[in-house]
Amino acid sequence: MPIHLSTTFERSTGGGYPLGYSYSREDNPTRRALEQCLAELEGGKEALVFSSGLAVATALVQGLEPGDHILVADDVYYGLRKVIHGVFGKWNLETTYVDMTEPEAVREAIRPTTRLIWVETPSNPLMKVTDLAAIARVARAAGPAVMTVCDGTFATPVLQHPLDCGIDLVCHSTTKYISGHSDVVGGALITRHDNYLFERARRSQRDGGAVPSPFDCWLTLRGIETLPCRMRVHSDNALRIARHLKLHPAVEAVHYPGLPDHPGYEIAARQMGAFGGMLSFQVAGGRETAMRVVAGCRLFIRATSLGGTHSLIEHRASVEGPQTRTPQNLVRVSVGLEHSDDLIADLDGALGG
Repeated sequence: MPIHLSTTFERSTGGGYPLGYSYSREDNPTRRALEQCLAELEGGKEALVFSSGLAVATALVQGLEPGDHILVADDVYYGLRKVIHGVFGKWNLETTYVDMTEPEAVREAIRPTTRLIWVETPSNPLMKVTDLAAIARVARAAGPAVMTVCDGTFATPVLQHPLDCGIDLVCHSTTKYISGHSDVVGGALITRHDNYLFERARRSQRDGGAVPSPFDCWLTLRGIETLPCRMRVHSDNALRIARHLKLHPAVEAVHYPGLPDHPGYEIAARQMGAFGGMLSFQVAGGRETAMRVVAGCRLFIRATSLGGTHSLIEHRASVEGPQTRTPQNLVRVSVGLEHSDDLIADLDGALGG
């Protein structure tokens, strides 16, 4: 796919746009190619791409009306909390955080004003698994006014298809696995059907201007070419590391849906093609012990973000700040494409065994 860098496009003598484009904030050939690609990958009707994953969240929340009620997973990505309570703090939105692994709890939390149920599976950073089909059924039973959106960043369209489970919208931080090389920031929203939230997000994208550059779209398309191959290696490496950490005496708990004793294992095995490249573990000790483990790694890079070719490690609570709900002894790992033997040896060295 070529990179169409033009910001403006020539009009005909009659005032029309024979090429189908007028101005790149509104539409661009490279951006449209990426949107079509992502819609195909998710099995959706249409897609929109944004300048970041949080720009997608902003567009969706902005599409709600003051007084609307949102149901959000209790361990959702902390950036979404910032959007809801910070950016839209004066919007008079009502928000309830609920354990999405319990569909009955979701059903009980729905109000007459509920308009959006926001799911994240696997979740960040505790790797909880939500039964997407069950949540979709709960939403449908509540009536057509209740929309569902799933953040599928950790799983990607290679491993999971929320739209096939009845979810209305899927969002991604394309910065992560979809781009896959830690060199471009972006986000995407894909819809299963025509709906007002998607159309309002479209207005936010085009009129509000939160669009990715043509070069960013091209980089993302380039990353997608290797996405299936990368996800296989990420998933294989993460599973082997999770199994190893599960037996390590310095590790208190391992959170990875590919382990049979994970609470969401059976659901993940049913709705995911593999278990992904993200995991977290809790060390036997507190914050200082976890910080020492992160500092002791030599191959894992101490950095935020995820989904790139290099393995990353972080003390998640430090990243999220004083309002974090993440355990202080938890370490989050984005498993890259290095050899799993080397990654395991690096973690063993940092854990002291």
